[in-house]
Amino acid sequence: MPETLLFAMEAAINGLAAGVMYALVALGFVLIFKASGIFNFSQGVMALFAALTLVGLQTGQIPFSHLINAIFGTRMHHFGFTLPTFVAIAGTVLVMIAFAWLVERLIFRHLVNQEPIILFMATIGLAYFLEGLGDIMWGAEVKRLDVGLPQGMSGPIDDLTFAWFGYGFFVDSLEIWAAAIAGLLVITLVIFSQYTKQGRALRAVADDHQAALSVGISLRFIWVLVWSLAGIVALVAGIMWGAKSGVQFSLSLIALKALPVLILGGFTSIPGAIIGGLIIGVGEKLFDFLLGPIVGSATENWFAYMLALVFLLFRPQGLFGEKIIERV
Repeated sequence: MPETLLFAMEAAINGLAAGVMYALVALGFVLIFKASGIFNFSQGVMALFAALTLVGLQTGQIPFSHLINAIFGTRMHHFGFTLPTFVAIAGTVLVMIAFAWLVERLIFRHLVNQEPIILFMATIGLAYFLEGLGDIMWGAEVKRLDVGLPQGMSGPIDDLTFAWFGYGFFVDSLEIWAAAIAGLLVITLVIFSQYTKQGRALRAVADDHQAALSVGISLRFIWVLVWSLAGIVALVAGIMWGAKSGVQFSLSLIALKALPVLILGGFTSIPGAIIGGLIIGVGEKLFDFLLGPIVGSATENWFAYMLALVFLLFRPQGLFGEKIIERV
C-alpha cells in the first residue's frame, strides 16, 4: 500500500479522535440551546471551571487560599489530605449542579421573555465572571490533571495496523477513551431525552415554552436540569482536555472550536454534535495533510471556520438541525 495513503489513513483516524474532543464541548451548547434557545457562550469556561474544581478537590487545595492569605497574612494552601478521583468527580458534579441552580435563580429567572441577544449577552458576562472566579478560587497556574486514564500511543492499535499494513499508526490512548466516553454520554442523553419523564418535559419546553407551562411543566426546573446536564458534560470535556494539555485558562477557548461543529451538526441535535465534530476533526486533519504543504501551515486554525461558512451559505440549519420557516 502506498505510504501516502497510509499516512492519510493515520491522519483520518487521529482526526476522528480529535473530532470527538470537539464534540464533547459542542454537546453542552446543544443541550442548553435545545431547551431554552440560549446560546451559552460560557460553555467553554464551564469546562475550565469544572476541571479546576476537580483538580482542587483531588489535591486538597483550599478554595480562595490566595485571597485568604492576602487578607489575613496566613500561608495556608492545602488541607493536608487528598481525595480519591471518584470522590473528587462526584464532588465536582455537585458543584456544577449548585452552579446551575445559582445561574437560574440569580440570572435567568429575571430574564424570562427577554430578547435572545440579551440572554446571549448574559452568558458572555457569566463566562468572564466564572473565569475570574476560577482564578481567585483555585489560582491561575497550569495544573496537571490525572484521573487514571492511559495516555500516549495506543499499543494495540500500533500492533494491529503494523500487522495489517506494515506501518504502525500513532493514536493517542486518551482520545480512544474520549471516543468511548462520548459515545456512552450520547447514548445516555438520548435515552434520558426519549424515555424519562424529565426528558420528555425538556423536549416539550424546547418545542413551545408557553404550551409546556400550560400543562404544568416548571420552566425553572427545566432550566436548572439542563444547565446541570451541561455542567456535567462540561466536566467530561474538561477532564479530557485537561488530561491532554493540562488545566490552564486557555482551555476556555475550546468553545470557539465547538462553533463550527454546531453549525455543521445543527444547534438542536445531540447526534449532530457528534457527527459535526467527526467531520470537522477528519476534515481539518486531511486538509492539512493533503493541502497544507501547498497553501501553507496552520490550516487547522481556519479550515473548520471556512467549512462552517460554506454550510451557512447553503444549509444554515446544519445537517440535523430543524429548518425554520417563518411566514411574513
